[in-house]
Amino acid sequence: MTLFEGESYEIKSINPYTEEVEWIYDSFSIKECRNHIEKSLAAFSGWSSLSVENRAKYFSNVGEVLRLNVDNYAKIITTEMGKPIRQSRNKVQKCAWLCEYYAENAARLLKDELVDIGVEKSYVTFEPLGVIFWIMPWNVPFWQVFRFAVPAMCVGNVCVVKHASNVPRSALDIEKVFLEAGFQKHIFKTLLIDSKTAMRIITENRVNGISLTGSITAGLEIGGHL
Repeated sequence: MTLFEGESYEIKSINPYTEEVEWIYDSFSIKECRNHIEKSLAAFSGWSSLSVENRAKYFSNVGEVLRLNVDNYAKIITTEMGKPIRQSRNKVQKCAWLCEYYAENAARLLKDELVDIGVEKSYVTFEPLGVIFWIMPWNVPFWQVFRFAVPAMCVGNVCVVKHASNVPRSALDIEKVFLEAGFQKHIFKTLLIDSKTAMRIITENRVNGISLTGSITAGLEIGGHL
């Protein structure tokens, strides 16, 4: 499918048990994507200027939002991609645990590391890159996103996510989790797009880093444009 600047198409969430369409969303046009990425870059300035300790506090809120809504998010996961409901609940709980872990340990993990190289003072420091573009698979729709996004955001990066096209409701609800936890808009942003639009974002050099969980073929294609 070839889309012009402002064009979009329907993204459908289909229940694998019943084959019924549960939710329908409009995709983002490439023009909308560029706009959102620019806003994410603007949000990066404020987010990255916070201390690690202050950034980490937000993730306690994320963990709380997840735990308060375990059954709701688990139902969405199961409805969209077919994971047994018990496993879905466990994955949401695991996401909450991850957030709580980084809330408690991010400052320690990201502390400057002194290195003795024979000069007065030398050290390794951890600095954010900017806007990180995450391309995620369908099979673990919550956990896979959180395990990548939370550490990167603790460092000070902001995240733009292209989730698998068959789990749009999960993708949008993850964004809502961060907003409900008090994050400024565009520190974490979901883009409802297909792989061709994702490649356009990459080839236009609009992001500062890319992370992919997917096939070797997809990795080679992305690598060939870097």
